[in-house]
Amino acid sequence: MYKNIIVAYDNSDFSKAALIEASHWVRRHGGKITLLHTVYFDEEEFSIAPDQRELRLSSGAKACTEAAGMARSEFGIETESIIREGEPHEILTAVAEEKGADLIAMGTHGRKGLKRLLMGSVTSGVIVRSKCDVLVVKRLCEECTGTYDSLVVPYDGSQFSRHALQKACRLSKMDKAKLTLLYVIPRYEEMIEFFNTDSIEKSLLKEAMVIVDGAVEIASTMNVQPEVKIEKGQAAARVVDTASTLMNPLIVMSTYGWRGVNKAVIGSTTERVIAGASCPVLVVKS
Repeated sequence: MYKNIIVAYDNSDFSKAALIEASHWVRRHGGKITLLHTVYFDEEEFSIAPDQRELRLSSGAKACTEAAGMARSEFGIETESIIREGEPHEILTAVAEEKGADLIAMGTHGRKGLKRLLMGSVTSGVIVRSKCDVLVVKRLCEECTGTYDSLVVPYDGSQFSRHALQKACRLSKMDKAKLTLLYVIPRYEEMIEFFNTDSIEKSLLKEAMVIVDGAVEIASTMNVQPEVKIEKGQAAARVVDTASTLMNPLIVMSTYGWRGVNKAVIGSTTERVIAGASCPVLVVKS
């Protein structure tokens, strides 16, 4: 499924984890890996300290050479390396398009701010701009396996979540992983700023069952029988909690918020899941 993978590499533990995940995939399923290291070009900074430009370029090249050596010795695979200058998220997505990549693998640093979890700006920029799927790795290298026993798919019935479900079904069949389909009933008060009632509760549950039944039918056509969970609450929190109860999970989801609202920034649910999850998150682009 993924045969041409770009790994964003900056020599951090998280980028090493992304490389290990990608290397496991290529060793088991075939394909190729391109390491991409970007050096942000700040004209004012480099005019003050011009030697920094060459130092950073050479440092990046050295890091990629060492990483390629690790991939060769530990996984038996050869990698290509590219060093570019510019805004990391712009370079990553541009190179992925140039190379015809079908996956970008990268690490991220979730952090708290403004009373909520935020993901790294580079990660967010890549996901918004990328035309191919993005694998975001949150674990340290020694915990990376590249294989998944469980797949969690947040589903809301939108065309975007259908694409994610179909991708998850393919992964489930390839790796014989258990697939959990999760529908989170939206909090009515937040949807229309009105208090919930018993009749509204029943209506929302009925709608949830219809949507979930449709998802099960999609999975069945691909010869996959998912476990179904319907929960209430804040969507991202329920996704993260569900994944945390499973063995060696991968979260597979789309890039848009509730019901596929099309906007120029990443959906808030996806952003919160990536920031809060400890397991890798595969973001499926339509």
